[in-house]
Amino acid sequence: MASMFGKSLKVQIFGQSHSAAIGVVMDGLPAGTLIDLDELRAFMKRRAPGQSDTATPRKEADEIEILSGVVPGEGGAEQACTCDVKHASACGAPLAMVIRNTNTRSGDYAELRDVPRPSHADYAAYVKYGTAHDIAGGGHFSGRLTAPLCAAGGVCVQILRTHGVTVRSEIVQIGTTTDPERFRAEILAAKADGDSVGGIIECTVNGVRAGLGEPMFEGMENRIAAAIFGIPAIKGIEFGNGFACASLRGSQNNDEFIMQNGIVTTATNNAGGILGGITSGLPIVFRVAVKPTPSIAKEQRSVSLSRGENTALSVRGRHDPCIVPRAAVCVEAAAAIAVYDVVRGE
Repeated sequence: MASMFGKSLKVQIFGQSHSAAIGVVMDGLPAGTLIDLDELRAFMKRRAPGQSDTATPRKEADEIEILSGVVPGEGGAEQACTCDVKHASACGAPLAMVIRNTNTRSGDYAELRDVPRPSHADYAAYVKYGTAHDIAGGGHFSGRLTAPLCAAGGVCVQILRTHGVTVRSEIVQIGTTTDPERFRAEILAAKADGDSVGGIIECTVNGVRAGLGEPMFEGMENRIAAAIFGIPAIKGIEFGNGFACASLRGSQNNDEFIMQNGIVTTATNNAGGILGGITSGLPIVFRVAVKPTPSIAKEQRSVSLSRGENTALSVRGRHDPCIVPRAAVCVEAAAAIAVYDVVRGE
């Protein structure tokens, strides 16, 4: 399974939804990089499950345990590789972090070995791996793996800030509504119906200097998109005007160049901060489409792989009626990893 991302900064995610632990190894962090673990915990909490009635009731603390790659930092602690440390400093060795899985109910997934969930990876994994893959909780295909993604991304967010770069996401649509006041109601309505709902997240990366990225296959858009699609629920991405530019004229979509305080910039940012794969110096702006959670209680058609016949499936277990609120921080994390990988390589 391909679970590694990056060139100058290599990020490898490991574990399964119901394995003893999940985690990430980051190789390429500069020695002396200071990591504020309190801030990292707060970043992680934004995606932790079991915090509201619009999320899965599965409760996981998502507490980070550092195994290697740091020495005592500003906190003055004697032991850097523990949850109790406030600050740690990267020592140049690979940074290994694990998150223990403590609230699993693998029995809820036994039926899915034979009857795959529509729009989930169950059937594709069966075709590729036979019966060898871990079905419990979705195994390595689970959104649970976005926890270590956020751990790595949270570190990159802190490093990028030292370069004057910030990353922030915003939910702009849930289901059919773009009214934030209606988001919660939209999710709860789907939940009450035994169903789920998706949405759209917009992410903005401010402070990226012009000239980062390459044309063709190493463009900044390419790198960000590759990281973003590591989030299982993402089904689409667009930069700047994105698909809307297909219905515009060039005179409407073009970003006209202007001089401002002696600096070349543009009057608009319809390109989303990237031209020819290279950053223009304007904010990088992109949006992602998050699909409805495929695990729903509503009865759906599926097949029995062992019997070779049609059957009905109503998914049991604990699942998010909408993954969007918890996915917003995952989008920030993936973007931060991709952008810092490019920054690190320059």
